[in-house]
Amino acid sequence: MKLDKMKTVTCYRPLGQGELDLVIESGYKAWPPRLPEQPIFYPVTNEEYAVELTRWNVMDFGIGYVTKFEVAQSFLDKYPIKCVGAKHHTEWWVPAEDLNDLNANIVGLIEIIGEYKN
Repeated sequence: MKLDKMKTVTCYRPLGQGELDLVIESGYKAWPPRLPEQPIFYPVTNEEYAVELTRWNVMDFGIGYVTKFEVAQSFLDKYPIKCVGAKHHTEWWVPAEDLNDLNANIVGLIEIIGEYKN
């Protein structure tokens, strides 16, 4: 399928400075491997939820970011959307072992769309 015709899904992700530094190292093209205590990678389905998570994390870490990225729909269709709280608290649960495949299905670059500080 041609890249310009590929159907994509917009994903959002809250992250702290350490993870952002690793995304920058990748040229804004990939998410870093998960730590052993992080068995899933959870991109969220909407910006509102990503902002809420980021603001919550700012209390612990002093700064947080919201990112936006596109993933091939054919890849994300394998992962059902999970609701983990309020109606808009929805996310995909991608097992850590599938993260390289997710990275290979990112279309374009990971964009920083928000920065929050204490």
